Amino acid sequence: MPPKPDNVEGIVLNFVNEQNRPLNSQNVADSLQKFNLKKTAVQKALDNLADSGKISFKEYGKQKIYMARQDQFDIPNSEELSRMKEENAELQKQLEEQKKLISEVEGEIKGLQSNLTLEEIQTKTAQLMKEVKEMEDKLTKLRQGVTLVSPEERQTVEKLFSDTMTQWKRRKRMFRDLWDSITENSTKDLKEFKEELGIEYDEDVGVSIQSFSDLVDRGWKKARRY
Repeated sequence: MPPKPDNVEGIVLNFVNEQNRPLNSQNVADSLQKFNLKKTAVQKALDNLADSGKISFKEYGKQKIYMARQDQFDIPNSEELSRMKEENAELQKQLEEQKKLISEVEGEIKGLQSNLTLEEIQTKTAQLMKEVKEMEDKLTKLRQGVTLVSPEERQTVEKLFSDTMTQWKRRKRMFRDLWDSITENSTKDLKEFKEELGIEYDEDVGVSIQSFSDLVDRGWKKARRY
């Protein structure tokens, strides 16, 4: 009479048959910890199963190796093995296709997760609508000739700009005088000497002091006409 699948011998027998590989008592005990079986109980069950011929075993010194009885399994012939190999290859192909699909879906999920939520879109839309309204109001005032900058603010900005331009011109003139004094009797190539010292003129960096002066003149004259 075969052991019941819910007692110790039944659990051990099912495990040995399912594994169908050489096992020692420690292997079996470790794998069956989920059943709360102690090693002594597992060892006793293995010995009882081996003595009753339900499993096979071999002794190597003091250690016993247990195996499932092979005569209980249907051994496939060469034709069945070939068919199984083909089925396995097809299953492997399907598995790779499924992995690829899963990867694509995960990529789409990540892309969707990086997008704004509905609430974030609504908040962003409201913010942009507010900015558009403010710019439209400002544009309307400009078209109506409304002065958006007070005369006092304009004078402050013009004075700051004028003082800055004065300092720029003064320092530019001081540098020119000093540079001319240094290089007056120099035999060096002035361009190479300037590069050696790391000196750059306004023109070297695309800046023209005259263009700023013209900008001030045009802006102030236009302001006076209004």
